[in-house]
Amino acid sequence: MKAETYTEATEEKRLLQASRVVSAVFTPFSIPFLAFLVIFFCTYLRMMPLSYKLLVLAIVYIFTIFLPTLTIFLFRKMNGFSLRDLVERRRRYVPFLLTITSYAFGLVMMYRMNLPWYMINIIWTALVIMVICVVVNLRWKLSEHMAGAGAVIGGVTVFCSLFNYNPVWWLCFFILVSGLLGSARIILKHHTLGEVLSGFFTGLVCSILVLDPFYGVMLRIFFHTITH
Repeated sequence: MKAETYTEATEEKRLLQASRVVSAVFTPFSIPFLAFLVIFFCTYLRMMPLSYKLLVLAIVYIFTIFLPTLTIFLFRKMNGFSLRDLVERRRRYVPFLLTITSYAFGLVMMYRMNLPWYMINIIWTALVIMVICVVVNLRWKLSEHMAGAGAVIGGVTVFCSLFNYNPVWWLCFFILVSGLLGSARIILKHHTLGEVLSGFFTGLVCSILVLDPFYGVMLRIFFHTITH
């Protein structure tokens, strides 16, 4: 009996560790950067000069990973919060606002560099999703991890015609990853099934709408209007 209890405890511990690894690898902060890596090195954009690709990747990394991570870390230290504390809905507003601010500055930088619309709209997608998460967070809690996963699947679907690739295997891979990630968030008790599913479909719908060329034009007109 004791051996069975020990085995169950060991398996549960391994499952929790695996779930933490999956959550850490597929963090929402990494999604835009990974998207740029894919389009730069897995599509015909790999023909672009390496210096140009590295410059764009550096900007994306700074404004979508480095600055949000740094500012949230400082926020945690100043308030004595652990990562677990930030799971609580009422403590998520400041990290959201810090991330949104960083992404907004990144967008301004990309517009000033006159980057192509499909690059800029990747950041727009992430920004729109975060704003929706902030609004919904007033009453409920969405899974940002799953919103990122949904956004990736939407992006693969929209960009397949633009970059001329077969999306089937990419979709199969990312659907599998989404399933693992959603299960990990539930196992870690960071989200319920409803929060996981709503986060996924929020990211999916937002990415399809924002990354579509027509809606991309509308966003550029809107951004030009409010900045001039």
